[in-house]
This record gives sequence, structure tokens and C-alpha cells, in this order.
Amino acid sequence: MGTAQPRVLVPEGDIGRRIRELAATIERDYAGADEIVLLGVLRGAFIFLADLARALSIPRRIDFIALSSYENGSNYAGGVRLIMDSRINVTGRHVLIVEDILDSGRTLSYLMETFEARHPASLKCCVLVRKPTQEVQIEVDYLGFDIPDDWVVGYGLDFGDHYRALPYIGVVDPAEEEKPG
Repeated sequence: MGTAQPRVLVPEGDIGRRIRELAATIERDYAGADEIVLLGVLRGAFIFLADLARALSIPRRIDFIALSSYENGSNYAGGVRLIMDSRINVTGRHVLIVEDILDSGRTLSYLMETFEARHPASLKCCVLVRKPTQEVQIEVDYLGFDIPDDWVVGYGLDFGDHYRALPYIGVVDPAEEEKPG
């Protein structure tokens, strides 16, 4: 791993403000709901989900799902498969999928299709950061930030399982990160 600190792209304070704004919008949209289910996508969304869940005052349940991505030759649509499913039956419930990053769009597309087939009362997604180009176009219901097509880390996002705990979103150069220390 490189030794340089990532360049700050989205400061900690901006993230906190945006989460409070997202929470206010989500609360308005679900004002009449008995409860919503927040489904966090592991591992990258855990910090975002925790802060978003704490910013909400509406009734909510929290659960996690995990995925595995496959390259060429995969038997799974879009090269993605669910490896840890929700423990909550989402049929008839309001579901909000909470994801760290929208990059290719394959993961979020797969999740939306998978959970729509379970007949929730409603299904929406909340994404912390979105890159400008997707292979699969996905409409995002709640978006934190649009970012450039850089490798971002921090606030749950990682490079080789490093940098997740940074309180901000930063940019690293993968070529620099792979050089021997």
C-alpha cells in the first residue's frame, strides 16, 4: 500500500450534512409507512447505513446483504450473486436498499430485480456516491454525491480493504497504491 493520504474529495462535514438532508427527504417520502426496512450492502455501505439510520426518526429495521462479483464466464446475470441474504421477509414491506457506490450499475440492477421479485410494498435505493458512467442505467431514488470517475476510498469505501474507516471520501491512485511500500 502507498503511504500517501488520499486526496479529500468529499469532506466529513459535507457527508454529515448530506446524510441529514437525505434522512429528511426519506422521512417525508415514508411518512405514512408503518416501518421501512433498510438493507445495507456489505461491506462498503456499513458506515453510510449506520449514520443514515441514526439520522432517521421513522420506524425502521436494519438488515444486511452481501454480494459476490464474478468476471467473465459467470453463470450469474451481470456477474453478481447474492452470498448473504436478508433475514427479514420483505414481502409487503417498504424496502430501501442502501449502497455505497454506483459504478457499473450491475450490482444495483441485480439487487433491484432480486428484491422486486419478492413483492415489497415499495422498493427504492439510496446511494452514497455515483460515478458518471454506468454500463447499466439505474434510477437512484436518494443520492449523496455525484463524483468523477476516480478510485474513491473512505467512509466505508476501500482499496484492498484499506482506508474504509476514513471519515471523508478521498481519491487514491491505484498505480501508486500497488507499489511496494
